[in-house]
Amino acid sequence: MMSVAAPVPLPPGVELYSLAADGTATVASAAGRADLLDGDGLLPFIDNGQHARYLIGDQLTSPQRPSNATYKLGVVRAHSAFTPHAHGGEHFVLSLGYAACGLYDDTRQTAVTVRLTPGVMIRIPALLPHSFANRGAGRLLILAANTGFGIDHEDYAITADEAERRAAAEPGAVAGADLDYPALAKALRAVGSARPPDAMSWRERVAQAARRLAVRLEGSA
Repeated sequence: MMSVAAPVPLPPGVELYSLAADGTATVASAAGRADLLDGDGLLPFIDNGQHARYLIGDQLTSPQRPSNATYKLGVVRAHSAFTPHAHGGEHFVLSLGYAACGLYDDTRQTAVTVRLTPGVMIRIPALLPHSFANRGAGRLLILAANTGFGIDHEDYAITADEAERRAAAEPGAVAGADLDYPALAKALRAVGSARPPDAMSWRERVAQAARRLAVRLEGSA
């Protein structure tokens, strides 16, 4: 496994992260090097088979147990997408590979798809229905920052099924409440029924191969 080596011995407490184009992720410290994608640090991430590792905060972060924000490394399976959901807080995601983000445009009452390439970060406001997809054949690494909520909180990721359950349990939410659960469920269904994002283009595949070559060259320096 090639990764960025620490140029000098690191002081205690300092960590150097390598998130490579080939989907590997390691961390170096004074104690040595570790694989971020191996071990008990990986937690379930919204759907079965998707995982995350917290770097700031944890899965129990909430308005009642605040840590300002959570920051985590996400690992997305090849050619897969998350169930459409909406977060209780705003959301920043930095893609380290070839991804896509389906979003609901309330102004036009339709779902739109934004293609993401390595190094592109997207901000999603609180409660905006969305879904991330991996357009590549290998695992996708993302860095995700959420304000206020860890993945164990009930408002971390509200799906269409959950919004419909809340609408049935809280009929007053249809009018006069802060959140219209039926409307949220409808928007989430729209994101889920949108046309799947296109796979990687041949230009992107060439660029990906070039990035992987750069990883090998940099790691051998």
